[in-house]
Amino acid sequence: MISQKLQDAINYQINRELFSEYYYLSMASYFNSTGLSGFENFFLIQVEEERFHAMKMYNFINERGGRVFLKAIEAPKTKFESALEVFELAYEHEKLVSKLINDLMDLAIKENDHAAKNHLNWFVDEQVEEEASMDTIVNKLKLIGSEGHGLLMLDNELAQRVFTPPSK
Repeated sequence: MISQKLQDAINYQINRELFSEYYYLSMASYFNSTGLSGFENFFLIQVEEERFHAMKMYNFINERGGRVFLKAIEAPKTKFESALEVFELAYEHEKLVSKLINDLMDLAIKENDHAAKNHLNWFVDEQVEEEASMDTIVNKLKLIGSEGHGLLMLDNELAQRVFTPPSK
């Protein structure tokens, strides 16, 4: 059985993961409007990943005898100035999500909930990858600028990304 405090915290994180899905969908829409379909694809994959994360937490609460309570999802930013701005915002967002996951882990440790700690370890590792991915693209965009061949080459690279749900 999951504690009420941990259940509430994970419910909050589910909302944050669903907001992330919504936020990245807004970013994908921006790239669609600019004709950068590879960048759009990158964020559509992020959308799938964030939904996967939310459902992983949803299933965990249910498996532990808890209850998921969904709340309203705030509206995401919809106006962006450049690819660099979008990825800088996404990188900052991933750093925030990492903090939230770390706070959840701290609570699981405080509650002495070994199942939750084990579950959250996956998210801790995932956030390292998420931050690194965004940071890498931010650095590439700073090198190539906001237009020209470099941007189109990166767009082509990002078009190759696919979502493969993790096995666990």
